[in-house]
Amino acid sequence: MVAFLDLKKINDRYESDFQNVFQDVLNSGWYILGTGVSHFEQEFAAYCGTKHCIGVANGLDALILILEAYRELGQLRPGDEVLVPANTYIASILAIFRAGLKPVLVEPNEGDCLLDASKLQDALTPKTKAVMPVHLYGQLCDMKQINRFAKEHNLLVIEDSAQSHGAIQDGKRSGNLGDASGFSFYPGKNLGALGDGGAITTNDDQLADALKALRNYGSEKKYYNKYKGLNSRLDELQAPFLSIKLKTLDTDNDRRRAIAERYLVQINNSLIALPEVHAPKGHVWHLFTIRTVNRDALQRYLTSSGVQTVIHYPIPPHQQEGYPELAGKSYPISEHIHQTILSLPISPVLSDKDVSHVIDVVNKYVA
Repeated sequence: MVAFLDLKKINDRYESDFQNVFQDVLNSGWYILGTGVSHFEQEFAAYCGTKHCIGVANGLDALILILEAYRELGQLRPGDEVLVPANTYIASILAIFRAGLKPVLVEPNEGDCLLDASKLQDALTPKTKAVMPVHLYGQLCDMKQINRFAKEHNLLVIEDSAQSHGAIQDGKRSGNLGDASGFSFYPGKNLGALGDGGAITTNDDQLADALKALRNYGSEKKYYNKYKGLNSRLDELQAPFLSIKLKTLDTDNDRRRAIAERYLVQINNSLIALPEVHAPKGHVWHLFTIRTVNRDALQRYLTSSGVQTVIHYPIPPHQQEGYPELAGKSYPISEHIHQTILSLPISPVLSDKDVSHVIDVVNKYVA
């Protein structure tokens, strides 16, 4: 079986370095917001090209805290609307609700599954105060057009960069293409921890100061609470693990691109739609998604042929049981994507032999 994602094999490459930093953290006696976190924050900010990085507990908290900080600073108010793609992972939607705001779903482009910037105008109302582009699967949204639209209408731009570590557009990396950005370091991400983790990047000094307090009970000084904050801090052990893996992130992304290029060139099956790519050198291929009208049958065939796949994602947000506020409206492009999409194996440790097997099996598929 070609594994969809072999996390043990990915992390085995760093085992001796992980053990060394574990011993360093253990010996330090300082386990919350210590030098490991501050060093990683400096490194990741420099990598993204931003002034600030604030480490938090996970990617969902990163988005919630950005929105909460803007509320504390008076730039967002309860009930304000945030434009967000209709086909995103549920965390994008959940963060908006958790911050007391209203998500307004916008259809994606079918070819690349990214937010369709040309549809933002139709979703705009007097209550619209922000747009949250989600860089799904490792490819960046059209940030030039989104930022132009946001500037015209005085909107905040909050990137959901959970799947786009290292992606580049117009010479800038993901995390440096809006007012603020939320990252996830969930183990399966291109830059993944050995547990949960997240971060926020921004060039806004005032926002960064508010975020540093909000992640730590709303406290700028111990026992003095300026805000009603959260306990959402990047772990002092996960941070140095991430520092180790950050050094090879670009190399790992290059390997992902090489695999994706083989898939794009060598998969040739009229029943399979391949992803639309705008800037091959900037795409980091967190996921390689294909689409077919017989998705479930294709997945069963691939499993029986020794290829593990995952559906990202089977149910669109507006059809989720826990989100009745979003029900009652149709998003046909998003619905079609959710019904037809399937992710093939792609990772920096996938062998050429395994890639060849995936291509061969996909090409032999018949309905």
